[in-house]
Amino acid sequence: MATRSTPTERQKRLGSELRKMRLSAGVTTEYAAGLLGIDRTRLSNMESGIRPFSADRIRTLACNYSCSDTSYVEALTAMAEGKERGWWEQYRGTLSAGLLDIAELEWHAARVRTAQVMHVPGLLQTENYARAVFSAVLPPLSRLEVELRVVHRMKRQQVFERSEPLPYLAYVHEAALRMPYGGTKVTLQQLEQIVVESERPSIDVRVIPYGVGDFPGAGHALLYAEGAVPQLDTVQLDSAHGPEFTGAEAQLTKYRAHLDWMDNAALPPAASRDAIRRIARDV
Repeated sequence: MATRSTPTERQKRLGSELRKMRLSAGVTTEYAAGLLGIDRTRLSNMESGIRPFSADRIRTLACNYSCSDTSYVEALTAMAEGKERGWWEQYRGTLSAGLLDIAELEWHAARVRTAQVMHVPGLLQTENYARAVFSAVLPPLSRLEVELRVVHRMKRQQVFERSEPLPYLAYVHEAALRMPYGGTKVTLQQLEQIVVESERPSIDVRVIPYGVGDFPGAGHALLYAEGAVPQLDTVQLDSAHGPEFTGAEAQLTKYRAHLDWMDNAALPPAASRDAIRRIARDV
């Protein structure tokens, strides 16, 4: 099987899950490699996402690692078998790998929850709003780079147009709704778009009003993607140097608690739409 010079986050996650399973079983790299008839360097590369795992090899390892969680094992084999080329791959080499990893994460997620404090969620943004957001990046992006990011962001919204739309829950702080990216006209169009999108059966938008006061965390934009099984959930955080991803259980637990807090603090869906309409009248 061919090696990869730059594995995606999804490929790295598959490898890390197999490594975690091996360590939990107390099995050495040498022993596991022997089970597959390969050398330890090749297995290490597989666990790093540099070389792919086949479904048969995953089942062989899971059996010898005494992993009895069949749902988890089948979810891992599905990740290995999913070799179709995603639409985001057309941007490889022109956009950062992190942006492509976000698109891939959303595409394969069973459900996505997001929390936003400074921006409207990316999957709900209008083209002009997204353009204004990317135009505010430092150091400044070229016009071509801005337009590439805008087109990529709009294409990410395909997850809502599939035969089985992505279930999506967005917690949006009032501050994000009042930020006038692109000016009054663009902001009004964006607020109207959120109201319209929130009426889709698969999309739930919940507004966290100023009156709530305290807010957990450091205000990072948070995306929580649920996997086929809970062990494969992934958190993505925005940072000044690009997106960060984690599937560590301690981090998943922490951010689930953050989202639960937001669920209790946010307005219900209908009241959230009313709040967005009131904010629009103030713009």
